[in-house]
Amino acid sequence: MAYQYWNRYSDFLINGEQTVVPFVQLPQKTTDKTFIYKVGRSRLDVVSQEFYNSPYFGWLILQANPEFGGLENYIYDGAVLIIPFPLLPSLQDYKASLDNYFYYYGR
Repeated sequence: MAYQYWNRYSDFLINGEQTVVPFVQLPQKTTDKTFIYKVGRSRLDVVSQEFYNSPYFGWLILQANPEFGGLENYIYDGAVLIIPFPLLPSLQDYKASLDNYFYYYGR
């Protein structure tokens, strides 16, 4: 996999200061996968490793499932998670959504 780690926070640094990370909606793709979350057994870093061969993209899975408010603790037992797949196009979708957000709302 080309991206073992990608620093998503680099887009939110202005003059070396961290700014707010906005929520942006990821478009669903026909290639997206699903995963049934089991409380006490599932962890997003493990799910990320399973689908992306890297444990660093749990945040991307949460981004595709906004009903859980961005925190893994809010995912209930048996929840069906959307897994943005494949990774590289999903990261490009995220970047495009951010660029669109910045275009309309500024940094």
